[in-house]
Amino acid sequence: MMHIHAPNGVAVSAQKNGLLPISQQSLLVLSSLAYHDYEGLALNEDEKPRLVRDLGDKNFLMLRNHGLLTAATTIADAFLFMYTFEASCMIQVHAQSGGSELIPIGKPILDGIQRAAKEATHGVGGGALAWPALLRKLDRMDPSFRN
Repeated sequence: MMHIHAPNGVAVSAQKNGLLPISQQSLLVLSSLAYHDYEGLALNEDEKPRLVRDLGDKNFLMLRNHGLLTAATTIADAFLFMYTFEASCMIQVHAQSGGSELIPIGKPILDGIQRAAKEATHGVGGGALAWPALLRKLDRMDPSFRN
């Protein structure tokens, strides 16, 4: 699980229609996205079952008026999912700030995106492809992160 309060994600989480199908990145998220309504500061134990229920079998959870959460079987996939989730929100905020009418991507394309994503990653998950490169980059920047 990964959870962040990045500005673009929080901005989209506060929008009534949530994430819109306006970019390739958003389609990857929308193919496995759930929503959870805001219940105040996350201190209430009673909220946990509702979070689990709302996430269900999805990989992306938009916490309304709060932020973003991803769930995956590996750290690499959770990170890549979150990167894509926040990028989708950033694209949406930028596109909306242009003031023009947005062009939604059609449902038939959305319906086929999960199959296409599995083909593009050869079924191993996108994180498995990106994670080793990200670790090499961190090693070059500051290898002390491993301590």
